[in-house]
Amino acid sequence: MNQATGWATATARTSGIVKTGFVHCDTDQAIAKLAGSLGEDALSLVVLFVSPSADAAAVIAEAKSIFAPTPVVGCTTAGELADCGYGEDQIVAIGLPSSHFETRTLLVPDLGDFSAQEIIDQMIRNRNDMAVTATDWKHEFTFLMIDGMSMKEDALTSELAIGLGPVPLFGGSAGDGTRFGSTFVLNDGQAMENAAILTQVRTRCPIKVFKTDHLVPTARRMVVTKADPARRIVQEINAEPAAREYARVLGKDPEQLTTFTFAAHPVVVQIGGEHHVRAIQRVAGNGDLVFFSAIDEGLVLTLAEPRDMAMHLTEEIAALTQDMRPDTILGCDCILRRLEAQEKQKTGEISRLLSANHVIGFSTYGEQYNSIHVNQTLTGVAIYPPEEG
Repeated sequence: MNQATGWATATARTSGIVKTGFVHCDTDQAIAKLAGSLGEDALSLVVLFVSPSADAAAVIAEAKSIFAPTPVVGCTTAGELADCGYGEDQIVAIGLPSSHFETRTLLVPDLGDFSAQEIIDQMIRNRNDMAVTATDWKHEFTFLMIDGMSMKEDALTSELAIGLGPVPLFGGSAGDGTRFGSTFVLNDGQAMENAAILTQVRTRCPIKVFKTDHLVPTARRMVVTKADPARRIVQEINAEPAAREYARVLGKDPEQLTTFTFAAHPVVVQIGGEHHVRAIQRVAGNGDLVFFSAIDEGLVLTLAEPRDMAMHLTEEIAALTQDMRPDTILGCDCILRRLEAQEKQKTGEISRLLSANHVIGFSTYGEQYNSIHVNQTLTGVAIYPPEEG
């Protein structure tokens, strides 16, 4: 695993359309060195993925000053996807050059009190504005970063669906390593809790927004019979205490359930003919199960079993690269995937795949794909070189 503890200067990819920079979070003048890594091209937007080991407020305040007048957004992470694959204790910078990207950002400052209609109206205005300023650029996507401890991801993504129109959305929930304490979204020089930042992008580069997981549903099903949806807590499964019944279905000791157990034996729900993971975060002291995403009474949970992560990722990347090799893949990768890779000693193999295909981004507390909040997935956008002519 790439710890990068000894890095003194930023590393970067010198070629390519999307500009990237990577630096250990303890590096002196880290933001200035990242700015140097991104080069001299005019940038439409800078995105930062910041290790929770760093002072997020100080990082974004300095970044606002150094990158001005270019807007800077970002979030804290549960680990980074850097130049060497899985990384920790890093700050990752992505620069979208104005020569290829037109961007607009939209802040949701309070996830407990937002007007969906106002957000949708602004999204539509932004799309129309970019269509005027970049008339000949035909490709669009929307990228969401949201406080991973807010428990508001499901509510926001479902509300945004109307404003998206034909534009695909992907995103990730900000993280705090494996501590699950405070997570921050970064915007306009500030680190904010209980907030989200939506970035709308119009580009001359072809793109493909995707969602993938390596999980196969089994025939074993359970029904949520008692729950507290507002807190994402399941109290009973099959009319039995939740953790004990989940362990029984797995054939395991309920006292031995860990994060690695949940990563290796997730549950999925069927939505629109597709399965979506509803990942378990932890067991509460009273035996309840705390989930990463929306849960409710009456929901049928299907136990899933994982395929080999590296083999599956190889297949998924092959599908993204079969017609043309992406310049960059911006990815939001669930922390449970990282933990599973560690448990199964796949970290090195996965990191080599991510690095070889320039997958840059962060490990998340949850992922978003169009109107749905999901878990234990990799969502992202593949950005391809523009067509000639």
